[in-house]
Amino acid sequence: MLVLTRKTNQSIMIGDDVEVSLLSVMGEKVRIGIQAPKEIPVFRKEIYVEIQRERGRAGPPRPDVSSEAGDPLRKREGPSGQG
Repeated sequence: MLVLTRKTNQSIMIGDDVEVSLLSVMGEKVRIGIQAPKEIPVFRKEIYVEIQRERGRAGPPRPDVSSEAGDPLRKREGPSGQG
């Protein structure tokens, strides 16, 4: 595991296409922003694990489960930070 230290408004790059930005730190909570191409799914880990469980029970993976727009479990935050 690579461990990095970042300050608010600093970013890291993963490859050429994924940028992870530290938006704010409030006590034990850290807000991050992730910019990635639409074809790269981004999930909170607990949602990812649930999707994997569902795939295991339901048979072969469905393309709409991992797609950004088609996944009903995908967590997105609005401008107010509410998701």
